[in-house]
Amino acid sequence: MFGAQAIARIALLSALCLHCACSILPTSGPAGSDVRAERSGPDGLPYALVRVTPDVVKVLDRKAPRIARVFPDQRGPGEVRFGIGDVVSVTVFEAGAGGLFIPLEAGVRPGNFITLPNQSVDNSGNITVPYAGLIRAKGRTVVEVQRAIVDALKDRALEPQAVVAVVDQRASSVSVLGDVGAPSRLSANANGERLLDLIARAGGPKNPGYDTWVMLERQGRQGTAPFAALINQPENNIFVRAQDTIYVFTEPRTFVAFGASGQQGQFPFAAWRLTLAEAIAKAGGLSDNLADPESVFLYRGEPRDVAELMGVDSSRFVGPIIPIIFNLNLRDPSGYFLASSFEMRNKDVLFTSNAPSVEATKFMTYVRMVVGTVNDPINAAIGAYVLKGLAQGSTLANTSVVTGSAR
Repeated sequence: MFGAQAIARIALLSALCLHCACSILPTSGPAGSDVRAERSGPDGLPYALVRVTPDVVKVLDRKAPRIARVFPDQRGPGEVRFGIGDVVSVTVFEAGAGGLFIPLEAGVRPGNFITLPNQSVDNSGNITVPYAGLIRAKGRTVVEVQRAIVDALKDRALEPQAVVAVVDQRASSVSVLGDVGAPSRLSANANGERLLDLIARAGGPKNPGYDTWVMLERQGRQGTAPFAALINQPENNIFVRAQDTIYVFTEPRTFVAFGASGQQGQFPFAAWRLTLAEAIAKAGGLSDNLADPESVFLYRGEPRDVAELMGVDSSRFVGPIIPIIFNLNLRDPSGYFLASSFEMRNKDVLFTSNAPSVEATKFMTYVRMVVGTVNDPINAAIGAYVLKGLAQGSTLANTSVVTGSAR
């Protein structure tokens, strides 16, 4: 009777465990098959699964945060032109005395010229030259302003010539801000300067390490790159233009690793560029006893245009950022080449699923525990029943022996 009841209970519990194994067994995250099937709970966030391929790596490399990709113009420096607020000096020369500016009694002397008081380009963009009137300066180069002055005086002065110099360049300046030695507005140099030149003029970065970033803002557009990218990838060290803003800031970058990796937790990049292969190595590699090398996943949000370039149907998502899970197959030998080219981003989440055999082993261990839990009281009851029987049998035997002796 006890054996039949035990078998029935074990069968019922085993069927229940088999049906609910995925939800009741302990695990560090979703199974690889569930992620690849793009299964999410009723209240979960929808996502797109993207398998890491050479084409995907190329798209991500083209869209990596680099200044050269936002500002591809690699031409030399532009011309420095006057703007409102610039302070200029004007000197007018004449061929001899007795002209418009040099009195006759002065005689011939070296340098027949007169230097006007320094003046700023007014809000209308003009400067004033006696007998020439208002001269348009805003938007013009030094040579163009000099020519305009000569044209205005040529019918009044003796073979006039003009020299215009910038005393204080306020309109054509570049702002360098943030974590630099001396944040300030610097005059744009006519011979052209690159980003590193301006940062050096501002005292250089305070933290010249792998966590330093440089952002360039120009005419409403922004481009950002690690400071080391300006050195290691010279195409990012572009020429600076007037009215640019350079912002240097420090942002430590980290990623987190979960699942069947050698270690779990948060890890710093400790480099200006970190690949997926290096990130896996930082997390202790894949656990030989747990990991499914086909189920290495990286969680990241990508802009809508980048997601579409990777073949994602973004019509089912709302907002500019698309949640994407990248799937890397390290059972394929070529997957390690892809991992060595795949660049990590700040706050990426790396997850490795358990192998199916691990889940089967967990289930069998759980069943064995359930069977043992059911068998323990049954075996105890059977043992007690047997012990009682043995005790009763021994009493009856002793009674028979005593009775026989009395007779």
